Amino acid sequence: MKRQIMKQFVLLIPQLFLLSTYLVGQGGLQQAINTFAKDDQFTHASVGISVIEVESGKQIASHEAQKSLLPASSLKVVTTASALAILGEDFTFKTELQYDGTIDDSGTLKGNLYVKGYGDPTLGSSKFDAAMKLDAVMTTLVAAVQKVGIKKIDGMIVGDASYFDSAVSGRTWPWEDMGNYYGAGAWGLNIHDNLYYLHFQQNAKLGVQPKIKFTDPAIPNFTLINEIRSAGKNTGDNAYIFAAPFSYTAFVRGTIPVGSKTFTIKGAIPEPPFLVAHLLMKELEVKGVLTNRIATTQLELEREGYAEKKRTTIKTINSLPLKTIVKETNLKSVNLYCESMLRAIGQKVAGIGSSEEGLKAIYDFWSKKGLKTAGFFMEDGSGLSMRNSVASFHLASIMRLVAKDKTLYDSFYTSLPDAGKTGSLKYMFKGTAAIGKLKAKSGGMSRVRSYTGYARSKSGTLLAFSIIANNFEGSSSTVRKKMEKVMLSMCE
Repeated sequence: MKRQIMKQFVLLIPQLFLLSTYLVGQGGLQQAINTFAKDDQFTHASVGISVIEVESGKQIASHEAQKSLLPASSLKVVTTASALAILGEDFTFKTELQYDGTIDDSGTLKGNLYVKGYGDPTLGSSKFDAAMKLDAVMTTLVAAVQKVGIKKIDGMIVGDASYFDSAVSGRTWPWEDMGNYYGAGAWGLNIHDNLYYLHFQQNAKLGVQPKIKFTDPAIPNFTLINEIRSAGKNTGDNAYIFAAPFSYTAFVRGTIPVGSKTFTIKGAIPEPPFLVAHLLMKELEVKGVLTNRIATTQLELEREGYAEKKRTTIKTINSLPLKTIVKETNLKSVNLYCESMLRAIGQKVAGIGSSEEGLKAIYDFWSKKGLKTAGFFMEDGSGLSMRNSVASFHLASIMRLVAKDKTLYDSFYTSLPDAGKTGSLKYMFKGTAAIGKLKAKSGGMSRVRSYTGYARSKSGTLLAFSIIANNFEGSSSTVRKKMEKVMLSMCE
């Protein structure tokens, strides 16, 4: 009997050792969190941290985890995970070339030519090696026109973005964001990441206005009011474009460095559907297809009371699979892609391609998964709105729910930046225990820094976490380094 008891005790020793090691690890993590939260940089700040053990669902370390805070781009994890779950990892967006009316024996189209978008945010993008670039898209569309024998178009070239509603931007987005590339709205018909390049000729003198050279692509009827000034050589890009969707007048304010070269910034295309129609019209003319040189949009036709006619589809362009788009979204933090996913979710669930319906669908999806949404305020899909407010516990909980879903986890997990290797974590955690063990999406705005993702502890336990800080003193880079220590402690 004594031998049996002794044998059981000996067998129990390794388990007790592992448990004690785990508890010590938990204590070290909580201590690291406490030290972080008490830092002088956060005296007037709000800090929320939640670390949840994926298998058990237990929150093993925290600091004001239930406090709703502004997450910035960390919110993208909610949109991308929701899109993979609701739309499916193999979902593809599409774009169709259509015409109404008839084609007569001479090859004249007695009707209009349409480019009908279904929300593809990657059409003509340069971000993907496997996707069609802008020139290739136009060449493909013209080839489809020629293949069906159209030699002349008596009607109009129309960009149709009606698959999504006309509220293309977040309703609470700041004006200072909407004219810049990262604030480009999500249309039913998008092109070239909805951005244009604005090229300046630098000036060698301080305080002098550098001249605007051109935009690429060229945008018809677009007026740029140049209020830029030349600043110090090492000041970088401090130029902002103030504009809104559908607006063809934009103010460019701020500074660019002195110099003698071309300096380039990026702006948001004011009306992508019209630009698609215009570019296609030009390409048709170049390739010998005659047109009336009238480019317009479906929105404009509806405003003028144009009667809808039956259309024939002659070409369909499909996007890359959603899992590929999600990976680019989380690695590069692309706002446009998240906003398009949000509206596509609304379209699938409610038959309305709006951000409001998309948000309702996301709330409903995670609520049914068990998420308590009290204090969870999501205003857009990208995190650009200053009115987004979620608790670190919400984000960590969603990360856990994703990890528990075998059909969802792999595609989502691989999309996140990898410590010391990719995305916003590429230059972090070098030579530490976090390499190969930590993946997270970052978020950053003025006085906002956040990280949300996964860490694997020294014992192999998978942890879901979120860390958010708002309204801190000092630089964002110092906050990042302090957050890095907290995240590293999860792996140690």
